[in-house]
Amino acid sequence: MPRTILHADLDAFYASVEQLDDPALRGKPVVVGGSPEHRGVVAAASYEARAFGIRSAMPMSRAMRLCPDARRVPPRFERYGELSRAVMAIFRALTPLVEPLSLDEAFLDVTAAVRGQDDVERIARSLKDDVKEATQLTVSVGGGSNKTVAKIASDFRKPDGLVVVPWGDEATFLAPLPVRALWGVGPKSEADLLRASIRTIGDVARRSVGEMERLLGSRGPFLRTMAQGNDDRPVQTSWERKSVGAETTFAHDLADGDDLRAHLHDIATEVARRMQGLGVRGHTVALKLRYSDFHTITRQSTLVQPVDDSASIEAVATRLAAVALAAGGRVRLLGIQCSKLTDGTSVQRTLWRGTDVV
Repeated sequence: MPRTILHADLDAFYASVEQLDDPALRGKPVVVGGSPEHRGVVAAASYEARAFGIRSAMPMSRAMRLCPDARRVPPRFERYGELSRAVMAIFRALTPLVEPLSLDEAFLDVTAAVRGQDDVERIARSLKDDVKEATQLTVSVGGGSNKTVAKIASDFRKPDGLVVVPWGDEATFLAPLPVRALWGVGPKSEADLLRASIRTIGDVARRSVGEMERLLGSRGPFLRTMAQGNDDRPVQTSWERKSVGAETTFAHDLADGDDLRAHLHDIATEVARRMQGLGVRGHTVALKLRYSDFHTITRQSTLVQPVDDSASIEAVATRLAAVALAAGGRVRLLGIQCSKLTDGTSVQRTLWRGTDVV
């Protein structure tokens, strides 16, 4: 019996929660994120907002230009975490083999519950119904013999989608899709592949191991394997994560000032979002700066108590930036990383002791 993996992804999670809690927002274009006046970014957009071209990670100012009638609400991570835990509990009631990827998505290995191909759709539909009944939220589910196929399938008929790829049809399902649909192919990798006339996942599957390695380095052969419908990665119920971070390379080098500090705020918010999604806190907050001459420095502070909220992370990063930028210079890249991770049950305080590393 082949493995059976489901990928479950809550639809427009943050925005859907806001519409759930505030009936006045239902059916309206909703964007969750920071203020456009403070260079906030979109953390989530309802499907009504997406119809105007609004997407996650878009500057909020642009989102509001695309849809002036959109309702902007600030994120409420405690509420999202509450509902995420409820949904993950439903997943774990089905199988102990659950690998959360963030607050709103997870892989589930349901092989033990499957006796035949028809069971896969039945189990996936039951899972969707259980989530809807418990939380009033919709979840899109993809199913297949491996992670690659399940994840791509879950995105096929959003929102409230259900797509199961039959065993043996993995390569056929993947072949016509654009290379960008392949997990791990970002804008840069996509551009490299398009220059080599590789436009579909099927094109990747047909190229040699050597050519894929030449194009994408060590990742190339594994992407080829995935494109052929093969992926033997297990669902990992736990793993040791060393750090959580985010960084931004600017279109134009920035001097210290309001624009740079606004980016610092957004990066701290994103790092906090990722940490809360993973259920971890960090004892060490590090600031990374790359100057216009490509000289790169790192400054870090180790805290007495771990943190996972954007205000605490931003406060430490701001203090480090004030020292690092005192001598001037223009910055081309800014990043924040939290390490020395612990689980999210630790009591949070904002005391720290500083240690600087170049």
